[in-house]
Amino acid sequence: MLMEENQQMKINIQTMKIFKTVYCLLMVVLFTACSSSKQYKTIVAKNTLNHERSNEVVELNISSLGLKTLDATIGVKNVATNEFMLTQLVDQDGDGVMDQLLFQPKIGANSEVEFQVVKISSSEKPKAEDLCFSRFVPERTDDYTWENDKVAFRVYGPNAQMLKETGQKRGTLSSGVDAWLKRVEYPVINKWYKETLIDKTGSYHKDTGEGLDNFHVGVSRGVGGIAIRNNSEFYYSKNYTKWRTITTGPLRTSFYLEYENWTAGSKTITESKIISLDLGNNLSKFETSVSGTKEIYAGLTLHEKDGKVSSGNGWVTYWQPHADSELGTAIVADAKTFSGSEKYDVEEKDLSNAYAELKVSSNQVTYYAGFAWKKSKQYPTKESWTAYLDRFSKEINTPLLISVK
Repeated sequence: MLMEENQQMKINIQTMKIFKTVYCLLMVVLFTACSSSKQYKTIVAKNTLNHERSNEVVELNISSLGLKTLDATIGVKNVATNEFMLTQLVDQDGDGVMDQLLFQPKIGANSEVEFQVVKISSSEKPKAEDLCFSRFVPERTDDYTWENDKVAFRVYGPNAQMLKETGQKRGTLSSGVDAWLKRVEYPVINKWYKETLIDKTGSYHKDTGEGLDNFHVGVSRGVGGIAIRNNSEFYYSKNYTKWRTITTGPLRTSFYLEYENWTAGSKTITESKIISLDLGNNLSKFETSVSGTKEIYAGLTLHEKDGKVSSGNGWVTYWQPHADSELGTAIVADAKTFSGSEKYDVEEKDLSNAYAELKVSSNQVTYYAGFAWKKSKQYPTKESWTAYLDRFSKEINTPLLISVK
């Protein structure tokens, strides 16, 4: 009898062990299923250069993430640190549906970092001011302006062109790019226009500590306007005719511009572009669609011709005295696009520019243009500015390697 009881006890203990094992396995399966509903894809970002990179925005398209929708519940987490990244959603094609997720990682030299796209609560989501901003400005004819924490720019629209061509005040006829010299990290566009045009309490042509607009464009190329060369003469488009804001936010602003067809000697040119500016960058990205030519020339105005044009690996810059300070402007493009540079110096006012010659491939050409103002203390010397251009050039020629799994 005792042996039978002991045998029954052993069977009961074994049954309990089996039940406990099965229970644990079920809990693991349930936990995994629960976790997988909140975790979507793993992103690996690899840096193959010998320096840390932190100012490049990674673009993740909705199709690569395997998601049907992108909304505020989608986040990005650093796997090693469990830190949630600052993100931005973009409706790239303007159809009302978010189709791109942006984040800006920091990747050490010759290293890679793993991120997870996850479901995130509003309390976990990092928040930041929208430092990357752009808008149409009807209160001053029809400027379009954009900025980030480093620099600001503007271009001119059809009403400004009409005013100039009919001899009225406040007109501007130019497809050149104006530079607004700011030396603060917070946004100034709305503030400066309001103070100057609405409140009449100040003028953005005077520096009261934030910076000012004292950069003359005229019919020059300003900072990155394009030209077409036919024989020895350069031709320009007029003001933009259509605009569309694509996105503004903490990491990027971007917008679309379109131009009326124009002629360059015997060539008929069509031109449109998407311009974007990312957080922490001094250079705007110009993704230009152009037909009727195999190359374009992106230019930098030479102003008083008292500065120095220099070039490097995929870039050309003009460093010049500017009022009571100094200013560097630049064009940068990748090795497949950048053909060379030249200084075009003529007697006519505003027609002298430093040019980057850029190849057009399948009616597309991408380049970067921007500036550094000594008073901003970002790149206060020509040497620090050209070092930045060298670094930037290396990065666009050796982009971060992004894999989704």
